[in-house]
Amino acid sequence: QVQLVESGGGLVQAGGSLRLSCAASGIIFSIAIMGWYRQAPGKQRELVATITTGTSSTKYGDSVKGRFTISSDNAKNTVYLQMNSLKPEDTAVYYCNAHLPFGRVYWGKGTLVTVSS
Repeated sequence: QVQLVESGGGLVQAGGSLRLSCAASGIIFSIAIMGWYRQAPGKQRELVATITTGTSSTKYGDSVKGRFTISSDNAKNTVYLQMNSLKPEDTAVYYCNAHLPFGRVYWGKGTLVTVSS
């Protein structure tokens, strides 16, 4: 059974930092493209960042480039999202995503990040 469990969300002031974690189980982590997406109220879910765990190649959404960093610990089957210089517009539910070969895609339940001004 595949599980993606996010943690680390919370309330932070603008300019602050948070680190999100996503612990994966039931998948071969080393062949996955792991990602973080977010959805703010009334908006569509958008890409935050992805990492190809086998190569550590990363990709970022334009709105977070230079502020957020995605990383993975393959030994722990965990992907992280370090978020710095947070802005109120970063407020959203952040979802962990695993994209595996043959089109298999899995989502976590999400963790809420609230940035106050």
